[in-house]
Amino acid sequence: MSASRRARHPLLAQLPFLVVMALVGVAAIRIGMYHWRQGAALIGGALLVASVLRGALGSEQAGLLAIRGKAVDVLIYAALGLLILFVALTITRGPQG
Repeated sequence: MSASRRARHPLLAQLPFLVVMALVGVAAIRIGMYHWRQGAALIGGALLVASVLRGALGSEQAGLLAIRGKAVDVLIYAALGLLILFVALTITRGPQG
């Protein structure tokens, strides 16, 4: 991508990050409505989406999703997403059960 095109569309490079943050925002709303399991599952899903986007896009196109090397980012996003999904889907006791 040329420097002039990047200068014309600065938010385009951050679109993957904005998609992930929109999912986290929806999750925060669900958590605020006392549906914490659904919210936690959405956060896990958002991390899995981040993993897929980071793996599919180059470092320049991934924007703020690119923190370390591509392989490390994909593995960490996927591992955290799966861990959060596991916790959200397996906890059955508690005040919001």
